[in-house]
Amino acid sequence: MTRQTLLRMENIHKSFGPLIVSAGVDLTIEEGEIHALLGENGAGKSVLMSILCGILSPNSGQIVYKGRPLALKSPREAMQQRIGMVHQHFMLVPNLTVAENYVLGQGWPLRVIRDMAQVHARIRELSARYGLDVRPDAVIEDLSVGEQQRVEILKALYHGVDLLILDEPTAVLTPQETGRLLDLMRGLVRDGKTVIFISHKLDEVMRASDRISVMRDCRVVHTTRVEDTSPRELARLMVGREVLMDLPRTPAVPGPVALDVEGLSCNNDLGLPALRNVSLQVRKGEIVGIAGVSGNGQTELALALAGLLPVASGRVRLAGDDITGASPASINARSFAHIPEDRHKMGILLPMSLAENAILHGFGRPPFARRGMLSRDAIATHARHLIRRFRVKTPDEAEPIGNLSGGNQQKLVVARELARNPDFILVSQLTRGIDIGAIEFILQEMLSQRDAGRAILLISTELEELFAICDRILVMFHGEILGELPPDRSRIEELGLMMAGQRPVSDPLRRDPAPAGLSAPA
Repeated sequence: MTRQTLLRMENIHKSFGPLIVSAGVDLTIEEGEIHALLGENGAGKSVLMSILCGILSPNSGQIVYKGRPLALKSPREAMQQRIGMVHQHFMLVPNLTVAENYVLGQGWPLRVIRDMAQVHARIRELSARYGLDVRPDAVIEDLSVGEQQRVEILKALYHGVDLLILDEPTAVLTPQETGRLLDLMRGLVRDGKTVIFISHKLDEVMRASDRISVMRDCRVVHTTRVEDTSPRELARLMVGREVLMDLPRTPAVPGPVALDVEGLSCNNDLGLPALRNVSLQVRKGEIVGIAGVSGNGQTELALALAGLLPVASGRVRLAGDDITGASPASINARSFAHIPEDRHKMGILLPMSLAENAILHGFGRPPFARRGMLSRDAIATHARHLIRRFRVKTPDEAEPIGNLSGGNQQKLVVARELARNPDFILVSQLTRGIDIGAIEFILQEMLSQRDAGRAILLISTELEELFAICDRILVMFHGEILGELPPDRSRIEELGLMMAGQRPVSDPLRRDPAPAGLSAPA
């Protein structure tokens, strides 16, 4: 079927001072298609879409939309041209209702208030048409992450888009919610919409897309129809080399218990219950995964194990020693490594050099310090060793780590923690925000650590990451461990149901599934 051209972005250049973020991009979008945009971090995808949505202005180049040149100065102008974007981080005001979020900035307050009944009716109409079941009077902060995703999509439809951009829309969804979202995208196309789908999940791109454009080094390097390519080919185009899609691994040989958690409960930073009677064990020589939709207690579990969040009740034992309530410094002094969820907040100091970040745990001890004085030569030698071993791309060890890509920052954090030769490794969101090439390397390193006898607890929202390297997968929901599954991709449906709150069939405490997914009421 021949489609008309809806959008052409021609020779788009954008830079911030000497930093080039778009180096002459050419991209063509056809009417009524789902067009996937792939690329590593820093490839230029978000910049290109920010230009298309009026958030950024290009230094040069031309956009032709519906046959006419387009120059946007704001997201409001983009919406007036019927171009909308659902960002990876939702743009919603938590303490307002769905309807109130939809009418923010849409006119004089008194007129908006007078027309709220029509707003509610329009939301219900669109909700029924697209099967989203969004309630206009629901308060955003009371909704699950998946429900907020639906609210964002319907918000764009409410404002009347013809071109909808979805930025990593499945990053926070269960497998069932993901399937419904991909079906929704097809429904939008049948209704005359066009979708640009930004994702790093190759299986979803292959399932949902009509055409795919791959970006590398701030350019579009290849565009193809989905039937003419494969995940392996797309990965090679993204990275510029062959990438292992299935990591070779041997069966685990679990040894003694390294971490023993019994009945752990704690509150979050707002004083609300976050963990409820969590019990688990991790043995040497195995990787235990924690799956779950973000916000179900995974962050608090990691913080509690690292001594960064007070424990209300329960016990934590490391190598047989009770470390419940121990200080972070005390835990850090043990054979314990922590790769945190947010490397910028808890893993690195952005203005400091790679060398300085490489010794954050040991800057006061030999060989990095003697008699209260830092040994610059020893620090530099150690940093250069980590840079070589973990293939960190940097001019040298004196480079501020804030100048590196997210993948290279993460490599340095992983290198620093593993250089301590820990017996137990706590990992949160290991590959978040890094590209497929760096993912391959880091996952292989985790398997090597397991085979060397380390115990690893891997908390992740990326199911493919868990399937790739874990020996057992535990599922968290509302601060509880609902059950355990093997890393068997054929059981992903069961895993998704558990992530939505349904206990395993064999569980005598099984309860009805909590509302979840794109077809559940919001």
